[in-house]
Amino acid sequence: MQRLFNFSAGPAMLPAEVLSRAGDEMLDWHGSGMGVMEMSHRGKEFMAIAADAEADLRELLAIPKQYEVLFLQGGATLQFAQVPMNLLRGRRAADYVVTGEWSKKAVKEAKNYCEVRVAASSEDRAFSYAPRDWQLSADAAYVHYCSNETIGGVEFHWIPETGAAPLVADASSHFLSRPLDVSKFGLIYAGAQKNAGPAGLTIVLVREDLLGGAAKGTPSVLDYKLQADADSMLNTPATYAIYVAGLVFKWLRQLGGLAEIERRNVAKAQVLYDAIDAGFYASPVDKADRSRMNVPFRLPDERLDAPFLKGAEERGMVQLKGHRSVGGMRASIYNAMPLEGCARLAGYMREFAARHG
Repeated sequence: MQRLFNFSAGPAMLPAEVLSRAGDEMLDWHGSGMGVMEMSHRGKEFMAIAADAEADLRELLAIPKQYEVLFLQGGATLQFAQVPMNLLRGRRAADYVVTGEWSKKAVKEAKNYCEVRVAASSEDRAFSYAPRDWQLSADAAYVHYCSNETIGGVEFHWIPETGAAPLVADASSHFLSRPLDVSKFGLIYAGAQKNAGPAGLTIVLVREDLLGGAAKGTPSVLDYKLQADADSMLNTPATYAIYVAGLVFKWLRQLGGLAEIERRNVAKAQVLYDAIDAGFYASPVDKADRSRMNVPFRLPDERLDAPFLKGAEERGMVQLKGHRSVGGMRASIYNAMPLEGCARLAGYMREFAARHG
């Protein structure tokens, strides 16, 4: 069976090599007589899988020793609450940067726990850019931003300086797409279902000095320190998702690491942006802040959207419809999307423009 080019924003394509290996090991992992989904999370087999996954992730990102790697659940959405629960540490306010729908959701959730101060926003231009002028509070417990807005296709290609306040990033939709200096952050979180694995797993990298200050009443399972002390197994973790993520980490290492995947991602994005900039289509994002992972574009007439999507599907390309909140088209081209998929889409875009332009 021929696989489709799936441009979904997530859950997204997984590397074929990873799916093939997971299939081979489905009934019997390494001669254990069990599939990974059947294993006790306390058993030596799964403990080895989890430890291996953490070691590979640490190597990929060169994660400093003073950072804990947590494999949690609840998606990035739960982190909108879990971050203030753990990082306020007795302070009353935190700074937030608002650059799109996911930033707005983070702000809404954080307001249940603290005073939210908007340090910067791009709402003045319909969330089409990454603001560079941040007005930070002297007493903020932390500074939060979404480093790649999945819906709007805005990506920060630089790491902000926040002084003494820990920088917190929702990196869900470009996590592991490029090298990242983890030491510049207090905490990074990401849902796995874009670049790192299947839905159900949330990865959190947190600096050790930020642990241990959870607000009174924080459920034990949401306390970063308790999870760190229990190696992310305070409760039963998402075992199969961790296993598949571990296979993705090995796949990335075999490719040549994050520098190599960044090179590939730059090339893929350029193919699509060249097709957009050739005319007929329009990008809603400033060129300097365009995402490499999520490429939104619009046709000159909304009445062309349906035939464009129909033609794409006929050519083996699916999930190109933009998010319901913004409309248009969106091609999410995460790590597992091959250059061939982007080339096919770009070719179809040129063909469609020639017919309807």
